Amino acid sequence: MTPADLSRTVLGAVRRAVEEGALVGPVAVPEKVTVERPRPGGRGDYATNAALRLARDAGMPAVRVAEVLGEQLVRHPLISGVEVTGPGFLNITLVSGADGSLVRTVLEQGGRYGYGQSMAGERCVYRHCAEVRAAVMTDALRRLAFAQGAVVRVGAEGAAIEVRPVPAGAGAGELLRRFGADATRWALLRAAAHDRPKLDDGLLVQGESSPFFRVRYAHSRARALVRAAERLAVPVSHEETVDAPALLGAVGDYPRVLVSAARHRAPDRLARHLETTADAFLGFQHTVLPRGDEKPSAAHRSRLALAEAAGTVLAGGLSLLGISAPEYV
Repeated sequence: MTPADLSRTVLGAVRRAVEEGALVGPVAVPEKVTVERPRPGGRGDYATNAALRLARDAGMPAVRVAEVLGEQLVRHPLISGVEVTGPGFLNITLVSGADGSLVRTVLEQGGRYGYGQSMAGERCVYRHCAEVRAAVMTDALRRLAFAQGAVVRVGAEGAAIEVRPVPAGAGAGELLRRFGADATRWALLRAAAHDRPKLDDGLLVQGESSPFFRVRYAHSRARALVRAAERLAVPVSHEETVDAPALLGAVGDYPRVLVSAARHRAPDRLARHLETTADAFLGFQHTVLPRGDEKPSAAHRSRLALAEAAGTVLAGGLSLLGISAPEYV
């Protein structure tokens, strides 16, 4: 992980802390933060003063802001530890070779990667809803809670899902006729519950301007790479470190996102994370297979393993939203 990669990772931690309410007040996410090698006598691989810059807007002591950011950063698969020092500096220690363990875990667990027991023993009772958006939201929340070990039931009683309904005249039948089941579900779940879903012809665009298309296209590209590798007799095998911090971060952060989406009843968090994963993968895919006379190497096999892991995350996330992940788009 380069200093630029780590800077972007710290910015991501700030955004998540704001979204989750851990940092309150009118906190503006800065355009960039500085990370540098610790000064003589310092600890870790890198240090940043990001918490000191945010403390005033957050209305919190810089040390507490640093602790909040540290809790976010330590979840990253390439960060082994974060320590708060002085008035609020963050000292970050990177992991050596952590990506191999992450990729192997994803490939071993397959479609159940990210499933857990964080809500084990909890009973989630959702009220059956007739309004199309509330019904779709209820179904997605049922899937997410079940994936975290909750006991889930949908019936006449229970908590009603409060959402901003679709415009009058846009009932289930009309939406399905116009957009199809998958695009309709994406639009209704991608927007936060209190926001108006974007239901227009942009959903059907087969290009990079459509987040829905990018997510499913990225999954199909991951599967295509695996098929091409089989024809070239290149096995899927993580053997050495892959320099793809954005994609590794997205794959590693997926379990946390599932827990957050289930607990906060916010499937839009999962949809946004799938977009992040897809964009990282699409920037990485061209490095995976040998080109021209290039012979397959451990680097290619390792990149292929990460590509398959990314495809696994995209397929699993779409499934939890009730959306298909076709092999070909």
